[in-house]
Amino acid sequence: MVRIIPMASSIRPSLSSFRFSGGVSTSRFGLSLSPLRLPSHLHFSHLTSTVPQTHFFGLKASKLLKTAGTRVGMPPVGNVVHASMATAQETALEWVKKDKRRMLHVVYRVGDLDRTIKFYTECLGMKLLRKRDIPEERYTNAFLGYGPEDSHFVIELTYNYGVDKYEIGTAFGHFGIAVEDVAKAVELIKAKGGKVTREPGPVKGGSTVIAFIEEPNGYKFELIERGPTPEPLCQVMLCVGDLDRSITFYEKAFGMELLRTRDNPEYKYTIAMMGYGPEDKNAVLELTYNYGVTEYDKGNGYAQIAIGTDDVYKTAEGIKLFGGKIMREPGPLPGINTKITACLDPDGWKTVFVDNIDFLKELE
Repeated sequence: MVRIIPMASSIRPSLSSFRFSGGVSTSRFGLSLSPLRLPSHLHFSHLTSTVPQTHFFGLKASKLLKTAGTRVGMPPVGNVVHASMATAQETALEWVKKDKRRMLHVVYRVGDLDRTIKFYTECLGMKLLRKRDIPEERYTNAFLGYGPEDSHFVIELTYNYGVDKYEIGTAFGHFGIAVEDVAKAVELIKAKGGKVTREPGPVKGGSTVIAFIEEPNGYKFELIERGPTPEPLCQVMLCVGDLDRSITFYEKAFGMELLRTRDNPEYKYTIAMMGYGPEDKNAVLELTYNYGVTEYDKGNGYAQIAIGTDDVYKTAEGIKLFGGKIMREPGPLPGINTKITACLDPDGWKTVFVDNIDFLKELE
């Protein structure tokens, strides 16, 4: 639903997320931030290594440091700031847990849209849900999946006019599709001329039968043998450099649940499954940490995941609180008025949050 274009990396703090009353500012999460008074020799630069300015719901922390001087009995400013941050984070966590979030779609770029659609529908059994051409912007989107967009996780393919190849890089892993019979699915894919990169068999260190195939643009799909499921398009696997850091971020900033982890020392990797519900009924994010690898080449093919939310403004504030980087401040998209916000996780993976009501209106 969103064209994939480079975003400005700078963050411009905004006052729009605050309400002012009687000289006391209040954030969306209900945190009151009274002005602090500091000695003239203590500047905000002394605090930036501990409390980033962008963590104050879009308001520069320096706004809190109004005038020089101190008050008798006032606790050290560092303690006040940390206490305020702790309160804000706690309030944000409570809201995130109540927010109605769902993985909506995954977005990536392809060099031949018609060929890709043909492969996904004939070999993978997906349906072409809708197609959108924007000639003035020189790109076309196609949405494919196993059910309606208002209730299923789907794929959004982006074709940019004249670009026939993308670099996938080493950071993106694969997409996962649940099938009842992996061997039968592989036979069909082979018959249609598809490329099988891993024949059916038990997963390393486990018993689940899997296989890997490669689609025309080079993206890999893992076929996972599983009983009937309401969400066949079930996984997106991304590599991360610090698994514990990523788990904490996705739990707190995104409100995801850590469903399970699996360490495989023989093959030197650990995975963490995260999502908004059980794996057999929901699409999940598979984070993979390869022992000793902290940096990857992301290429330029994979773009982002989109997640639904009841409030993009509060979502953006929460992401800032827990260390995420906002790439697009919350607000409506020009032309269609769908409210979104975009962010990067600690490894630089992009996610777009979309207003739930606006998303349904757009589908209509």
